[in-house]
Amino acid sequence: MPSVSSWFPPPARPLPVEGGLKARSTRGQIAQTWWSHRFVAVLEDIGVGGRMQRGRNYARRGQVISLDVTAGAVTARVQGSQVQPYRVRVGIAAFGKQEWAVLERALAASAWYSAKLLSGEMPENIEEVFAAEGLPLFPADADELSMDCSCPDWSVPCKHIAAVFYLMAESFDEDPFRILAWRGRDREGLLANLEAIRADDPAAADVAGRSGTPLTERLDSWFTMAGDLVPPAPPVSPADGGTVLGQLPELGVTVRGHALVDLLEPAYTRFRESGLTASPQDGE
Repeated sequence: MPSVSSWFPPPARPLPVEGGLKARSTRGQIAQTWWSHRFVAVLEDIGVGGRMQRGRNYARRGQVISLDVTAGAVTARVQGSQVQPYRVRVGIAAFGKQEWAVLERALAASAWYSAKLLSGEMPENIEEVFAAEGLPLFPADADELSMDCSCPDWSVPCKHIAAVFYLMAESFDEDPFRILAWRGRDREGLLANLEAIRADDPAAADVAGRSGTPLTERLDSWFTMAGDLVPPAPPVSPADGGTVLGQLPELGVTVRGHALVDLLEPAYTRFRESGLTASPQDGE
C-alpha cells in the first residue's frame, strides 16, 4: 500500500537563474543595520517559518531577477519552477507633499538629524520624528502593506514575496534612503529641501514637490505683460514749490498722531529753499 506521502508529487525545484540578485548573507539572519532589522521583523511576525526559510533560500540562490524601489511600491521578478518568472509587488502608503513638508521641517529643526542625513547616514531614532508627526516610517504590521505575487500559491506572503522582502532589507542596508524613497521622497529631493530649510530659504524649499507649466507650453504668452503699467509721477521741480515727498504714495505711517510725510515736509522745504538761494563760489 503506498504511503500517504506518495500521494503528493515532490516539491518543484526553481529554475536556475544566471546573474540573479543574490543576498550577501550566506547563513543566519539577513539584514545588518537596525533599520533593516525593523523592516524584516514585520515580515517574520506575520510569516510562517517554512515559507520564510524557503524565501531566504531563494534570496541566497539568486532567484530574484530584478528589484525596483519607487514611491509606494517595490516591484520585482522572481524565477520559480515555471518558465515565466513571477511578478511580485509590495506596496505601502507613500506620504504626500504636505506630509513631507511637515517631516522635513521637523528633521531640519535638529542639527543632529540634518547632519546625519546630509552625510548619507540614517540617524538613530529617526522613526521617533516620523511617529511624532503621526507618520510612521516603518510599517507596524501587515495591514499597512499590500503584497501580491502572480504565483499560484494562495498563501501571503509566499516564498517569492519573502525572497523579495529579504533582498529589500539588504538593499536598505546598502542605501537607507531607499526606505524614504519607498515612502515618497527620494534622496536628492530630501537633501535639497533640508539644506533650503536650514538656510532659511523658503523660495528654494520643497524642490522635489515643485511643479509648474513647462516653458515650451507658455511661449505664446511668455512676453505678454501681466498687467497695465503704472505711469511714473512727473518729476518735481523746485520752481513748482513742491518737494520729492509729493511723489510718494500714501504710506499710512504716523508718529504721535501726525502723518510722517507732514512731519518731514518742513525739513524738505528748507532743503529746497536753501538750494534755490545758494550760489556757487567762483572756481567751483
